[in-house]
Amino acid sequence: MELQDSKMNGGALPADAVGPSQEHEDFLPSDDPVPERKPVQFMDFEGNTSFGMSVFNLSNAIMGSGILGLAYAMSHTGVIFFLALLLCIALLSSYSIHLLLTCAGVVGIRAYEQLGQRAFGPAGKVVVATVICLHNVGAMSSYLFIIKSELPLVIGSFLPMSPEGDWYLKGNFLIIIVSVIIILPLALMKHLGYLGYTSGLSLTCMLVFLVSVIYKKFQIGCAVGRNETAVTSEDSPDVPRQGFNISCEAHMFTVDSQMSYTVPIMAFAFVCHPEVLPIYTELCRPTQRRMQAVANVSIGAMFFMYALTATFGYLTFYSSVEAELLHMYSQRDLLILCVRLAVLVAVTLTVPVVLFPIRRALQQLLFPSKAFSWLRHVAIALILLVLVNVLVICVPTIRDIFGVIGSTSAPSLIFILPSIFYLRIVPSDTEPLFSWPKIQALCFGILGVLFMAISLGFMFTNWATGHNHMSGH
Repeated sequence: MELQDSKMNGGALPADAVGPSQEHEDFLPSDDPVPERKPVQFMDFEGNTSFGMSVFNLSNAIMGSGILGLAYAMSHTGVIFFLALLLCIALLSSYSIHLLLTCAGVVGIRAYEQLGQRAFGPAGKVVVATVICLHNVGAMSSYLFIIKSELPLVIGSFLPMSPEGDWYLKGNFLIIIVSVIIILPLALMKHLGYLGYTSGLSLTCMLVFLVSVIYKKFQIGCAVGRNETAVTSEDSPDVPRQGFNISCEAHMFTVDSQMSYTVPIMAFAFVCHPEVLPIYTELCRPTQRRMQAVANVSIGAMFFMYALTATFGYLTFYSSVEAELLHMYSQRDLLILCVRLAVLVAVTLTVPVVLFPIRRALQQLLFPSKAFSWLRHVAIALILLVLVNVLVICVPTIRDIFGVIGSTSAPSLIFILPSIFYLRIVPSDTEPLFSWPKIQALCFGILGVLFMAISLGFMFTNWATGHNHMSGH
């Protein structure tokens, strides 16, 4: 356990825990055959987190606030096009995890940042740590933004007589309170595996959200323009009145300028790569095949949950659906009130899981040779929560977080970095440069670059032309 702790938290192993080659643990000695090194390296990192708990943690890392924007994404792509894109991104995410685990198996490293150092030296380590921090800070911000926007509505439902000016109806104060009372204690856990139970609770809450979205579709039917469940300006002063699609016509295939936001939202919804290697490290009986099974089960389950949520959310409100699906329902509806509570619990319990890779990236970058320290462990968590709270208080909409992070760090983590690692780390005597696996990895990386360039191009064009604001925001 001491060996695992120091690897997870400081990046350095105890001197008496390994052989004399430990000084060069980031590099595979040229005279050692790869098949003989892999089992030895893996045995050095034996964890104790079960397969089920690992699936819970990885699924919780995958499924976050992005699920609230998928119905909006479907409204700007069409049902068939959306499901096809969602399936492609799910398969590509699974393939990129395969590349990541293969690289980790070749060199016996289970830290994303150290894979960057193994591929490109210290500069690669800095780049990887920066991308992980950027993406996970964006993810944490999106979760806290949901708390900021939804928790006042829930409290206001219980306290309808309270004046609007009361502090407990102000989202900025509420996210600070939630961060201190709930998120911070969970973020101070020493191991990610301890959060398996809270991840299971979080997934259960999101399942409640899915069931409720399906039920509301059949309750509302087609008369969204006359139904009380539809949001109006009287229900929520912060949400403008919507022009509902009275014809209830579902588009199977459509393309418009808002795809610059919808496609990144879909990519953002499947990013779990910073959490893969920490979960792998703590997995009981860890092997590449076993961890790939954890990833496949998690991605498959989230694909079906995403597809159902997007489809029934879109078929409830059609082209009038907002980027935040919960804003389409009335805060006076008892079922929706329960759903809001469930979503709030889910995203709150997800924040500590997302914080772990940021803290580990910073420790790998700033304190690579230091042993575990509770003071440093707590200080990094506090600083991160303060910075994210400040960011959420200053950012006006969640759409910009989804768009920017989904267009930059998401393709880097899903496409670009795993493919580059595979090309650089897997030795040529195992996979020649022009072998089919390496050609696939190269095409995969090029796809990521194109994805990033096209998404950012559309987004900057929308900003420049003044079309960056969507209805309801």
